[in-house]
Amino acid sequence: HVQLVESGGGSVQAEGSLRLSCAASGYFSKRCMAWFRQAPGKEREGVAAIVTGGGNTYYAGSVDGRFTISQDNAKNTVYLQMNSQKPEDTAMYYCAGRTDGNCGVWYLTTTSAFQYWGQGTQVTVTS
Repeated sequence: HVQLVESGGGSVQAEGSLRLSCAASGYFSKRCMAWFRQAPGKEREGVAAIVTGGGNTYYAGSVDGRFTISQDNAKNTVYLQMNSQKPEDTAMYYCAGRTDGNCGVWYLTTTSAFQYWGQGTQVTVTS
């Protein structure tokens, strides 16, 4: 049984930083895992993805180099470090996982490419 549990969300002022965590159980190695976000009234959008065990990373253009996705294989955890945050980063952030290691920027454009989802963690950036 695969379970993804996010943590680390909260409220931060503009230009601040937060680090989100996604703890995976049931599987981890050589999978494509990603962070998506969804703001009120908007579609869910992919932010960053990583191949666990391999380390290749992929980013959506909207994060402009401010976000970094990383992993800790010993803890079966994927992280999203968010720096220089903007009010438009306010959203519910979701961890997502695929059943295989196929990964890339294209996969960030479609939620149906991911079979497993966490419950989400709220990030609010105030100006």
